Amino acid sequence: HLPAMLRSLRPLPQLCPALRPPSRRLSSPPSPALPLRHRLAVASAVAAVASAGWLYLRHQKEQQQRARRLRHLRELSLGQGDFELRDTSGTPRRKADLLGRWVLLYFGFTHCPDVCPEELQKLSRAVELLERDRALPPVQPVFVTVDPERDDEAALARYLRDFHPRLLGLTGTPEQLREAAAKFRVYVSAGPRDADGDYVVDHSVLTFLLDPDGILRDCYGRSRTAEELARSVRAHMDTFEALPPAGRE
Repeated sequence: HLPAMLRSLRPLPQLCPALRPPSRRLSSPPSPALPLRHRLAVASAVAAVASAGWLYLRHQKEQQQRARRLRHLRELSLGQGDFELRDTSGTPRRKADLLGRWVLLYFGFTHCPDVCPEELQKLSRAVELLERDRALPPVQPVFVTVDPERDDEAALARYLRDFHPRLLGLTGTPEQLREAAAKFRVYVSAGPRDADGDYVVDHSVLTFLLDPDGILRDCYGRSRTAEELARSVRAHMDTFEALPPAGRE
C-alpha cells in the first residue's frame, strides 16, 4: 500500500500556498507626483496650445469666407469701370481719383426721411472707429446721390454737414448718376409725386467697400452695425495685397 499512499500525497506548496517560496519579482517604486505648480504649468501650456489652434482655424475659416465672397462679387462685376460726377464745389470727380485709398461708398438722397441718415451715421461712425488706430490707412467716405433733380452741389453740401467731416458728396446729370448706380447694380426708382410735388426715391440700401486698387472688396446691408463695418474693413486691410504693376502680373 505504500506506493498508493505516496501517490495520494500532494506537494506541500499546493496544500499550503502560504508556504510557497516568495516571488523574486521586484516591483518598481512609485513615480514621484509632479508638484502642483508644475501640473498647473503643464495644464496651462496644453490650454494655450488648444486655444492657439482654435484661433488659427477660425482665422483660416474667416479668410476663406472673405475669399469666396470676393470671388462672388467679382463674378457679379460690381463696381467695375469708371464714372464721372461732381463734388459739392462743382469739381469733376472720377472713380479713378479715389485710387490709392480705401473707400466706403453709399448711394442715397438728401430728402430720404430715415434710412439714408441712419446709414450715413453708421458709415461715419465706422470711419471714426478706424481713425482711432493711426497705424491703419485712412478710409474715404463717399455719398453718391440718386436724386439729381433735387440734390445739386449746394443741397449736398448742406446735407453732409451733419455727418463725417471728410464725407465726399457726389452728384451729376441723371444719365451720369444712372450709369454710376448701374455699375454697382444699385436699384433706383423715383416714386409718384404728392400734391406738393414731393416724392421718395426707392433704392438699394448698401454700403460698398473699395480697396486702393479700386476693386470692390465687400458690401454691407442695413443689418450690419458700425462696429461690424469697422471690423470687416480692418480685416480686409490686413489681408490686402496690391495688384502688381502692369506687365508684371
